Formats: sequence, C-alpha cells, structure tokens
Amino acid sequence: MQLDPVFDGPGRFLKGNLHTHSNLSDGARSQEAVCEAYAGGGYDFLALTDHFLAKYSFPIADTRHFRRPGFTTLLGAEVHAPRNSQGEVWHILAVGLPPGFAPTAAAETGPALAQRCLEAGAFVAIPHPGWSGLTLEDARSLPGIHAVEIHNHTSHVLTDRGDGRYLIDAMLCDGRLPGIIATDDAHFHARDWFGAWVMVRAEHNEPETLLAALKAGHCYASEGPRLEAILWSEDQVEIRCSPAATIMALGRASRAVQVCGEGLTRATLPLDRLRPGGFARVVVADAAGKRAWGGARWLG
Repeated sequence: MQLDPVFDGPGRFLKGNLHTHSNLSDGARSQEAVCEAYAGGGYDFLALTDHFLAKYSFPIADTRHFRRPGFTTLLGAEVHAPRNSQGEVWHILAVGLPPGFAPTAAAETGPALAQRCLEAGAFVAIPHPGWSGLTLEDARSLPGIHAVEIHNHTSHVLTDRGDGRYLIDAMLCDGRLPGIIATDDAHFHARDWFGAWVMVRAEHNEPETLLAALKAGHCYASEGPRLEAILWSEDQVEIRCSPAATIMALGRASRAVQVCGEGLTRATLPLDRLRPGGFARVVVADAAGKRAWGGARWLG
C-alpha cells in the first residue's frame, strides 16, 4: 500500500485557522486579542482575514509583530466582489496576500478578483459555500482556486449552514479535485472559535513553508479527530486515526463504504464500490459526531 502524500515526506502536522476576523472589520476583538486567543489555544498559526471592503478601508491585518516562537501568522483577507449566482456579494478567502494588495475595483468580478489574488501569490479558497448558496457554476468560474471550506464553524453556529461537502462532491463529479479545509471564521460575537481547523504538514512553522504546503494539498481538516495515516492500494484504503465511531470512504453520489464501532483506530475499506464513480475521500467521525476530512483521490 502507498502512503498518501499528506502523511509522507518531511515535517510534522501544524494546527491552524485560516479564516478569522477582528475589529478591523466586523469582529468583536482586536488583532492582538485574536492572536493571543489562538496562540493560547494551542494553535501553531493563524490567518487574520478581515473583510476587504471600502467601508473598512480595505484592511489587510499586519499581524507580523504578534508572531513568537511556536506561533506564526499569515497575512490575508476575505475579499469581495459582486455577484455570485444567488445575487449575493461574492466572498473569496485569500491567505498570503501582500500588505499592499490593491483595493477591489467597483466593476471587478469574483473570478477576476480571485485570479488577482492567485497572481499575488495567495492560497485562495471558497469560504462557507453553504451560507452563500454557491453552485457548481460559481465554482466553475473560479478555475484556479486551491480549496473549498468543508466546514465553516461560525456559519454552522449562527445559521446551520456551515457545510461545504455538497460543493466539494459536485466539483469532484465535475472532474476537479479541490483541496479540503475547515475554518472557524470566528467573529467573537458568539461562541464561534476553536470549532474547526486545518492540520498542515510542513517542515517549518513559517509563512512561506505553510503556504507552499497548503497549495500542494498537504493538509487535512478537522473539528476534533486526528488522521494518523491513509494508505492506498488499487483495491483498498487503510485509515489510521484517533479513536472513532465511524471510519468511511465516500465516492460519487450514494457510493460509500464504512465500518462502525467503539474506539476504532484503524480500518481497511474496499474500493470496488467506489471505483466506478472515479474518486474517493476519507471521513472519520468520533463518538461525539465530530469529524475529520481527508483530501480526495482519483481512482483509476
């Protein structure tokens, strides 16, 4: 069996939140307080991504002076343009933007803005697709983006629309292999922090190394469980994890295989049912229903 690239190679897993807000835009806490919360909460890195809008003077929070040994920050923003398929303002998550990133032009479209973020070197993702009601056509218009939020915690807490699984699966059925991330999108007006995160495998806890690992898809998403290893062969996948109640591999539409039990830490699942659909992705759920999501893989 072959170890999935996420678990192979040098480095270690680093825990981070890629989507967070401060009082530079509509968050309740200062930049310093947000960074202190995540540093004190056991996170290795944080991206403070305030709303990049004219009413907030197009902020890109400069959190570099909050870095310390064992904790780093990535610069970024949640950028906006008119309009997605629902007629709503388009939200795009861009992590790794330069401090002098130019303000959004009045006529700049979502796809054009996403492309400009990519050209600036950012890791670009679709945030909270369930909350925004994004469609496959919206995703098709963003061909270069790196990932989709499978879980957005504040959207889950406030509106029960934190799910991005439907869009990820639609993109896979459409022939695209999006990266999978989970985020807090914390604003600190409600208990919306420390709910979901990304585990990035990198050699060093420093911004450029983390961004390169994210762009390469060397990460998994979680709201609790740990993924220890995923190994693939032609016919099966082996998953090793922290104690779980369900270990599953999902494919196109209703195709799925799983094992259920108590305190499961390893399972080997056959891929014959999933192979006709062309792809598989791994999910682990613990006894409390909290999940971890591995990246998707083409079959055949």
